[in-house]
Amino acid sequence: MIKYSGKWLWVFLLLNTCIYAFSQTVRKEDWLPLFNGKNLDGWNVKIAGHQLGDNYKNTFRAENGMLRVAYDQYQTFDSSFGHLFYKQPFSYYILRFQYRFTGAQATGGPDWGVKSGGVLVHSQSAESMTLHQDYPFSLEVQLLGGLGSGERHTANACTNGTQVQMNGKMSPAHCVASASKTYNGNQWVQVTVMVLGDSIIKHIVEGDTVISYEKPQIGIGMVNKQIHVDNPAYWISQEGKPLTEGYIAIQAKSQPVDFRNIEILNLKGCTDPKAKNYKSYYLKTDNTQCRY
Repeated sequence: MIKYSGKWLWVFLLLNTCIYAFSQTVRKEDWLPLFNGKNLDGWNVKIAGHQLGDNYKNTFRAENGMLRVAYDQYQTFDSSFGHLFYKQPFSYYILRFQYRFTGAQATGGPDWGVKSGGVLVHSQSAESMTLHQDYPFSLEVQLLGGLGSGERHTANACTNGTQVQMNGKMSPAHCVASASKTYNGNQWVQVTVMVLGDSIIKHIVEGDTVISYEKPQIGIGMVNKQIHVDNPAYWISQEGKPLTEGYIAIQAKSQPVDFRNIEILNLKGCTDPKAKNYKSYYLKTDNTQCRY
């Protein structure tokens, strides 16, 4: 169980109240599908060592209504870490999706890559990544599958060139395990991520909040440790910069993974009740979007 104290207990209670309110006011059509089930329209591919848009060996593909990470055309993984970015950034939102692990890890994949995948939030753009960069600066919802014995939590919180606070203190860890149960086999698992700008982020698995953290920002401690970039001086200059928005991306880390029902509920928009596109559940005001 996650423990909260002080102001973060109040934040937790507020967010749970908001989630309840959403369930009462949000319509099915308010959720935006990010994947159309047919092709990769609206997504950008970037694989380490390859140019932007080069979907090396058809790593990312749309098949049978699923968005798939696949390695059947690889002879060896050769550190070809890949990411598939949605075309536009978001700041305040709820993201939900289902995933499952399938098949065997690609030959040559890292030991930790078995039944390992991930979805990134607040990521840098695909266009801003350098040629050989293996991971974008981002926050990672780390997806792990059980290995048949022992615990292996999923929807863990990892920082890629970033840092966050947990329970009011800056966390020194690269990855922090969630409180989720272990999911063995190839079952579908439902994950929801609530992102509120640079304030708080929650990971929810099958309806249960399993980890929460606050104040995401650029952290230079991970430059050239968890991330290898061709332009470290730039990122060092960004140390401590709050992450208020960013891109959503799906990772390819040598393990085949399927995704489906990838949807987002935008929580930023017109909050003027007189406007035609007013939504009562918006948490962040952007009245430049109002239509009358």
